[in-house]
Amino acid sequence: MQRKVNLLLLLLAIVGGAVGFGIGEWWLARFEGQISRVVLVGVYFSVLAFCIGLGCLVAEMISPKLSGKSWRERYAGFSWQLLVPTTLAAFLILGSLFEFVYELDLGGVKKVNDIVLLIDNSGSMVDSKEGGLGNDNEGKRFDAAKELIERMDGDKRVAVLTFDDQAQLIQPFTSVATNEQKQRVNFKIDAIKPTDYPTDIDVALSETLKQIQDQGSPDNGAMVILLSDGVTDIDMNKVVTPYREKRVPINAIALGDTENSALNQASLQELKNGFALLQKMAERTGGTYTNVANADQISLAFQDIYQNLDDHTLLTERTGAPAGSTYLQVLHVILIVLIGAALGIALGVMFDNRFLAKSFGIGGAVSGLVAGLILELGLQGDEVNHSGVRLFAVLALATIIALFTLVVPIREQQRKERRRGAKYKNSSAGLGQRSDDRSSGF
Repeated sequence: MQRKVNLLLLLLAIVGGAVGFGIGEWWLARFEGQISRVVLVGVYFSVLAFCIGLGCLVAEMISPKLSGKSWRERYAGFSWQLLVPTTLAAFLILGSLFEFVYELDLGGVKKVNDIVLLIDNSGSMVDSKEGGLGNDNEGKRFDAAKELIERMDGDKRVAVLTFDDQAQLIQPFTSVATNEQKQRVNFKIDAIKPTDYPTDIDVALSETLKQIQDQGSPDNGAMVILLSDGVTDIDMNKVVTPYREKRVPINAIALGDTENSALNQASLQELKNGFALLQKMAERTGGTYTNVANADQISLAFQDIYQNLDDHTLLTERTGAPAGSTYLQVLHVILIVLIGAALGIALGVMFDNRFLAKSFGIGGAVSGLVAGLILELGLQGDEVNHSGVRLFAVLALATIIALFTLVVPIREQQRKERRRGAKYKNSSAGLGQRSDDRSSGF
């Protein structure tokens, strides 16, 4: 048994991982939201496993430091035959299965079916003067709300509130299963009149939570979509704590251009400070934060929040109620550990060597733990690019597996050749060929 490493295999495993990552990212960008997430993630992992496996196989064909020269001479063809079944096919099934398990509601996370639209209607939204600086003089925020309601699925319920220095209940929770129900809600939104009062989000969020407590269904999760163009100082803990306790995310949309040259420096700083409070509020409740520079972008922001409702895959950020689930945090890491261990074992099977399978399998579990923690911590933060997080995890996975033969020793297995007349010894055994140079499999 020896501890050794094939540096070429390390290099090509990393290259294969990078290539698989690139193809997978294209796949995610092209088909996310268009096909089943189970299939989406399954294909991503299958392509990644294939590319890493291909890199490892090519490396050993060029420099068989782990499998031995006899493997290259006699059994490499068999390894090529195993490449697709052990990587592409196996991980399409395995990745899809793990994604299916991850999406099951086994941790007490309720599906979000109750949605509250909390819309700023303070004086800063409208400026009656010609050429005024109102952030939404044309009421596009209300048009965006109606468009969102039109797109809602039949199992959703919606409530609508507006606020200035007080909260106004426009529509209590109601089903939007039919077009008639949606039109009734939209008719009430059309009747909203602008005001010239200041903004008080504390009051608005308190009234919103009251509506969720009084009229929310115990079987449904709830979330808030909050649109505002500014926030005064608030008691963050007082506002956020009850939302966190009830697992109700606040998805904040900040309306305003922080680079607006028409505003003086003091006004710009006030705007930035207010938006920072909105962002902090969203992050602490497990919601999302979006800044839109003008009212034309509100509709798209609403749609993005709705499309990512309850979103959680092994490869992407958890949003909505699942964002703060400890169960999903632990499950996420465990499933990536299993993916890593399975990849290591698959590589050993591909080389038909149980010693490599053991070393790569243990290394795969360790690398899966590292990759799982990278994904779990990185995807839930807004400080780094999510594609970069996935790339870091992929490279860690490939690198640790390839290096783990330095930790868990390996050797070239002995394969006894079976021939007719097995009682006779191989005639070539005495021609200077070492018996211990024969690679063998499981």
